[in-house]
Amino acid sequence: MSSTLLRTSTAARAALRAPGNARLASAGAAGMSFVRGKATLPDLPYDYGALEPAISGKIMELHHKNHHNTYVNSYNTNVEKLDAAVAKSDVAGQIAVQPLINFHGGGHINHSLFWENLAPKSSGGGEPPSGALKQAIDQTYGDLESLKTKFNTTLAAIQGSGWAWLVKDKETGQIMIKTYAYQNRKAEYFSAIWDVVNWKTAEKRFG
Repeated sequence: MSSTLLRTSTAARAALRAPGNARLASAGAAGMSFVRGKATLPDLPYDYGALEPAISGKIMELHHKNHHNTYVNSYNTNVEKLDAAVAKSDVAGQIAVQPLINFHGGGHINHSLFWENLAPKSSGGGEPPSGALKQAIDQTYGDLESLKTKFNTTLAAIQGSGWAWLVKDKETGQIMIKTYAYQNRKAEYFSAIWDVVNWKTAEKRFG
């Protein structure tokens, strides 16, 4: 079992088919909210343009208002379909809709954590990690720059866009890079995003 410390995507558009509870009873993302069983689009803790020049305000707005919101709406729509299928004892309908709930719910979780993983430079974005997380990075990859190189190389190898995570194995305490492929890619994005990574949030998850 592993916990996500840091996640990022290969482009402004990305998604993940998330395993586990189809109704996402336990989301694990502080910025993500559910109202009476419905997912809601979280407000960003910074303005769309606050991460420039690393990430343009237009890309952030598109990513948040369009892509993330699509996952939220689609999740809610499919939850309603599941409820209707349950009410009618439609087992086939329940089975058919659950992968869609997982997919769109996973996209919602990933994006909610993604926003938390970024911060403007004025709020500490891009500042290197410290403490136990820094020590784990140094022990596993040598140093932060080596981690960035490995992370970017791993992302670039994905055929299309997708997600990459720096995760901690809860049993061994070791950190590792995990990926999930989707579609599209943007190499410049890989390097620029490190300038606004919120390592303080990652440190809290690591601890």
